[in-house]
Amino acid sequence: MLGRLLAEEARARGKPGDQAGERARAVREAFQDLGPFYIKIGQVLSTRPDFVPPAMLRELGMLHDQVPPAPFTDFEPMLAADLGPKWPELFGEFDTSAPLGAASLAQVYRAWLADGTPVAVKLQRPGAEETMTEDMRLLRRAARVLARATPRFTAVVDVPAMLDVLFDAMEAETDFRVEASNMRQARRLTEGYEHLTVPRVLMEPTRRVLVQSLAPGTSIRDADPQDFSLAQRTGIGRDLMAFMYRGYFLDRYFHADPHPGNLFVHPGEPAHLIDWGMVGRLDSGTSRGLVLALLTIAANDGAGLAKTWVEMGHPTAWADLAGFRSDISRLVPKIASASLDELDFGVTLTAVLAHSTHRGIRSTPTISLLGKSFANLEGSIRYLCPELSVTDVFADNLRAIIFGLARETLSEQQAARTALDIMIAAPGALQQTRGILRSIADQDLTFHARVAGESGRCGRRKDTGSRAYWVAALALAAYLARGARGK
Repeated sequence: MLGRLLAEEARARGKPGDQAGERARAVREAFQDLGPFYIKIGQVLSTRPDFVPPAMLRELGMLHDQVPPAPFTDFEPMLAADLGPKWPELFGEFDTSAPLGAASLAQVYRAWLADGTPVAVKLQRPGAEETMTEDMRLLRRAARVLARATPRFTAVVDVPAMLDVLFDAMEAETDFRVEASNMRQARRLTEGYEHLTVPRVLMEPTRRVLVQSLAPGTSIRDADPQDFSLAQRTGIGRDLMAFMYRGYFLDRYFHADPHPGNLFVHPGEPAHLIDWGMVGRLDSGTSRGLVLALLTIAANDGAGLAKTWVEMGHPTAWADLAGFRSDISRLVPKIASASLDELDFGVTLTAVLAHSTHRGIRSTPTISLLGKSFANLEGSIRYLCPELSVTDVFADNLRAIIFGLARETLSEQQAARTALDIMIAAPGALQQTRGILRSIADQDLTFHARVAGESGRCGRRKDTGSRAYWVAALALAAYLARGARGK
């Protein structure tokens, strides 16, 4: 019945009936009916054009987690259990008439503390944690079945690993103490930004109750750009991009869901990035690879982007690397130096992902979450400042990113780790390192160097290891010696 109505409506508008579109809408509605966890799954799938058809991508990109609000009486027992039977005395006023927002996992209410401070009180829906835990269990089982049934597909798209990344990111959704910790960390990281901040946590949180400062203004989607000066509009856009870039490349900790509903703006006030229930984390290799990926795009270097992407992933036995390089070389010139009204970097990222999967190259599972974050970020900023250039903002922040990576690379801990990695791989490394350390302890370390091109006196070459090995050994020796002297 619904399918016929949709087809008739499409024909009435002069468009042909689209069975693929109807199926996609049915899938999107099913995700919404199943609840918050499946909505997140659908949102992540909307960034995977490598195996999700175009009609489905469009529909899944429309997923939102908004449900009819539950009556406040459903939450009162939880407030009494978590904050104590005298919880109303903690507030000067509590507006229970209607929530500020309602989602499948939580509702948010406006209240005022005893001193008149306006706050937002986030309350977890009863039974939400148990439902999500069961959903995770079922999806893990389904992913294992899929992996066994489709080994060739799983070799390129690691669904169990992709789900694990999503589950880790959603940890705070069912424990507001984790979300509060995320907020505190994020607020510290925004201290250097004029146009961006994060709400303050105002009470000790519980698993199901979180009290935070009330973000002024409205969603960036509903804001009128004409109410803001050009300096503030561009300031918000640049600060938000710079903050997220730092999260992707240096902190390796980022807001995984910066959609327009999670960014509140008000003229004359910094933008507030809210809802830290979903955060992503990256390993150092992936974050550095992403820096190179953006650099190669900015430099219009398709071959460089292809090489970087392959190094971040894992080619299968049947991978077509030449075909992938050809695909990316055609793609990059189209996206270099475009503004936000012409370019969606999140979609660009997933376009590269689609080419890599098609050519048999497995990409790191965090790319899906990262693509979702990128796409939401750009979509949010586009409402207020579409003229910003992604690559220009990246170039403005490149110096700080490069220096941050250099400091990390040159740190004592990283130097020691690099030294150990090289020495473990070198023949006889352990014995040679012991000798070096013994000589240092005895203050009797002597080096014998040979000028390039000069033959040794005995006419034979000693197997003393490569230059890299000796540099690494000395770095480790110096590091350990310094630590020994400090004890």
